[in-house]
Amino acid sequence: MDLLWTDFLNSDWHDWRGSGRREDRLDKPAWLAEFLTGWKLGAPMPPDPAETATLKQLRTLLRRMAEALAAGTALAPADLQELNEVLAGGPVVRQVAITAPGYRLDLVPLRQDWPQVRAEIAASLAGTLVEGEGARVRICENPDCCWVFYDDTRNRAKRFCDEKLCGNLMKVRRFRARRRAAAGQATEP
Repeated sequence: MDLLWTDFLNSDWHDWRGSGRREDRLDKPAWLAEFLTGWKLGAPMPPDPAETATLKQLRTLLRRMAEALAAGTALAPADLQELNEVLAGGPVVRQVAITAPGYRLDLVPLRQDWPQVRAEIAASLAGTLVEGEGARVRICENPDCCWVFYDDTRNRAKRFCDEKLCGNLMKVRRFRARRRAAAGQATEP
């Protein structure tokens, strides 16, 4: 399950296969445009260098918070204060809309700019915290990946961001390590 804040946070991409390659997708206007479109957010493209630096600061804050949540530790009050400051940058108006089963309350942004985008990202993390789901935040156990994800499994035991990619790769690595260890023991006198 992708969340706005995890999708943004994972813009610091690492090659999960172990090549050591890394890519900062916040420096790629095409990725940012796709991100905004995919999450139905608006902001002038491309962001200026100061705005890009501010986005990277937010990503660093979210990473720190995700690591604390994944470790089961309390969030630092200074981090919560910083998150609240980002949230204050995105004013919204409440609006009632008619839906098939009844009504829903929408939060409509007053602006379409980068502070509003940052506030929406921060609100996504805040929603995870408020709903008591912070314990479901995980960091992929593939040391080459570092992907942050939301564990939506019933038993909360998901260890890899993707079982077919990282999970499979780690199983193969463990299997090969066991074979090497067994072959090493068989040749010893």
